[in-house]
Amino acid sequence: MNSKLKPSPHSRSRTATLAAIGTALFGAGIATTPLIANHFLPLVFRWIGLVLLAAGGIRKRSLTYWIFFAMLAGGEIGFDHPPLGDHLRFLSDIFLRLIKMIVAPLIFGSLVSGIAGHGDVRSLGRIGLKTFVYFELVTTAALFIGVGAIDISRAGVGLRAPQVAVTASVASSLPSFSDFLIQIFPENIAKSVAEGQILQVAVFSVLFGIALSLVPDNTRGPLLNFCKSLTTTMFFFTNMVMYFAPFGVGAAMAYTVSHLGTGALVPLAKLVATAYGAILFFIFAVLLPVAMSARLPLRRFVRAIAEPVSIAFGTSTSEAALPRAMEQMESFGVAREIVAFVIPAGYSFNMDGSALYLALASIFVAQAAGIHMTWSAQLFMVFTLMLMSKGVAGVPRAVLVVLTATAAMLHLPAEPILVILGVDALIDMGRTALNVLGNCLASAVVARWEGTSWQ
Repeated sequence: MNSKLKPSPHSRSRTATLAAIGTALFGAGIATTPLIANHFLPLVFRWIGLVLLAAGGIRKRSLTYWIFFAMLAGGEIGFDHPPLGDHLRFLSDIFLRLIKMIVAPLIFGSLVSGIAGHGDVRSLGRIGLKTFVYFELVTTAALFIGVGAIDISRAGVGLRAPQVAVTASVASSLPSFSDFLIQIFPENIAKSVAEGQILQVAVFSVLFGIALSLVPDNTRGPLLNFCKSLTTTMFFFTNMVMYFAPFGVGAAMAYTVSHLGTGALVPLAKLVATAYGAILFFIFAVLLPVAMSARLPLRRFVRAIAEPVSIAFGTSTSEAALPRAMEQMESFGVAREIVAFVIPAGYSFNMDGSALYLALASIFVAQAAGIHMTWSAQLFMVFTLMLMSKGVAGVPRAVLVVLTATAAMLHLPAEPILVILGVDALIDMGRTALNVLGNCLASAVVARWEGTSWQ
């Protein structure tokens, strides 16, 4: 029976062949469009390529594959039939509403269970304090590098929606510093959820999580179990919603291309290049100096992290690399109690790659809308992301959830976020590998601070 359910090696090979031929034909159609006066032949190439890609993906359960296919198909529809591309926008609007519905309960459950799940905050002691100080310093550096990278490349400028005024600025919508401090503390959490004040929800969740960690075990247990169950349920809820992602992404791409033409793809390529450039810069400008200042044996450290980082890059899943990362860092010489605390905590509070990309992608959205963000607006955004990015790193497509919430707070349009999702899988490999690398380094640095020496 199992052999009937699982595709045979021959079937998998045929599927991969169809996908490869489809991609080649679609690429040939794009490449020959500006070279051939009669556009009918390139059009045929592109549509045959899309049909073969769809046929090659019938047996695939990969959401990434279908999002990629939807991006290509949506772009083709928007290019060939602009009126249809306009009418499909309702699908992307539905998808955005579903995502917004997830944000508040997901952030609450994730943050509370992430903070209170470690037990009494006072019992974490010296190691906990050092760990969280390190986490905040490094992730803040990642956020600023993401901001700087996209400010330099200005990758989103070419994606600008024509109906948005280029002189618009979010600076006028920002409160003064004193008003901002007042507004981040909710007076009514139900009202904050109803109005989409996600920063207030995040602050409430952090304070609630700290308070819950201080109460006795018999009182903390039921509430902590509820928050963990809520988080797990919201993970499944997110997975359900993400099945609609190809339709939302395809519709958003069709709408974008119908207005801007194929030039809309150039900013996305620049975004991918900017993201990987920023990741490399962060490694050599931040993580390498940190490792050198901690006097880590770099060659041994690189050998230790090579396998878990490779797993993370290949699977785009931090959790897949977690067991091997903990094992390798313990073999490297980090004490078991430090590994057991720092690396799992880092999966909630020290996602360097995710933080860097969230900052980069948020400003990309503003640039795509033709909205100028002043430095004060960017600082506000960085502070917001510092809170909202915590605890949701294990969520499938967490970037989409956090980006949507941030865009709503900063009054940015949500449509460019769906376009970003089309290339998110390409960037996800790099940022996931950086997440694992950053957490492995954090455990080694904390171990050095605790007196561990490597010969």
